[in-house]
Amino acid sequence: MAESLEATLPGENYTTEEFFQRERERIFAREWVLVGREEAIPEPGDCLEVSVLGESLIVLRGDDRKVRAFFNVCRHRGSTLTKCEPSAERASGVPIACHIGKAIRCPYHSWTYALDGSLKAAPFLEEALAGRKGEFGLHPAGAEVWGGFIFVNLEAEAARARGHALDAQFGASMKSLANYPLADLRLGKRIVYDVAANWKVILENYNECYHCAGVHPELCKIVPAFREHGGAGLDWEHGVPHREGANTFTFSGTTKRAPFPGLNEYELIRHKGELIYPNLMCSAAMDHVTAFMLLPQGPARTVVVCEFLFHPSEMTKPDFDPNDTVEFWDLVNRQDWSVCEGVQRGMSSRRFTHGYYAPMEVPSADIRRYVGEKLGDGLGARRSALGKEPKA
Repeated sequence: MAESLEATLPGENYTTEEFFQRERERIFAREWVLVGREEAIPEPGDCLEVSVLGESLIVLRGDDRKVRAFFNVCRHRGSTLTKCEPSAERASGVPIACHIGKAIRCPYHSWTYALDGSLKAAPFLEEALAGRKGEFGLHPAGAEVWGGFIFVNLEAEAARARGHALDAQFGASMKSLANYPLADLRLGKRIVYDVAANWKVILENYNECYHCAGVHPELCKIVPAFREHGGAGLDWEHGVPHREGANTFTFSGTTKRAPFPGLNEYELIRHKGELIYPNLMCSAAMDHVTAFMLLPQGPARTVVVCEFLFHPSEMTKPDFDPNDTVEFWDLVNRQDWSVCEGVQRGMSSRRFTHGYYAPMEVPSADIRRYVGEKLGDGLGARRSALGKEPKA
């Protein structure tokens, strides 16, 4: 039986505030969400102020060097606690780093909390709180670190109770990238993009290469497999091969940087890409990793924080220059954002009810399954363009 086109999620799932708020509560409030890199808070008292779709969190390193997360809310009157310096990026939800010292002091009435979230002092309330300080610690959020990436969960206890620890959310990706020294890598460059498109549009675009031949001519010169057969049959398990003589993502396909230690024979000459729902896209080459953190701002706007990670042994060399990779990726990224924004504009038409997945897109770009599972209303059910149930 010939393969058929399959319907995407309904258009309103990408364009309406109502659906965006459902995702906020059922996905971003319950899943493990990427908020930054561990290297941003290297010492006790270092802090990241982060926003998970409007919910402000403090992510900090404690005296025991453990990374913890707390809701940014004083237990007394609800004031926000951190005073990280405002920046141009704050309005976009990009995490802000600062140093809060040995304790967290509320700027309103000076209730003071230890770095483990426990209440240390409340002025003039020693008698009222005698024996009860343990009841007034900061509200914790879940915090886990994998590969140097920090993930938070607003409902961590509920998630763990249902067996949804961090490794359960994306264990397969952990295995695929196990040989890359992710935790050791350090930031070489960051670019923040403001994309006028729904977060799901960006993920779908990242996870298929049907568009690559027409949108990314420079990329396809380095990885010819991306333009063959509409991107069908790509070997993501072992990595996608570069053209002969190329081994990384630069305009030449080569670099002076040495390969990461510990890579296997495939990883030395191939490219791996992992989509880790809901908001991390991770592309790995033999000498660098490009990590994309998606920060949804509304149904038609997503801030994308793109970080280029390199091995410290290369970064300390006097001739280290990340721009061969950064400039190549920046071109590819802008090509992607342009077509994503075109999709978003088109989906706003009253004539658009839903789109279609081509057969080569279904295995990777099927975000219907993920969203349907999380929203629990059958949105992930697979349907052909004719409305028939596909065979298993």
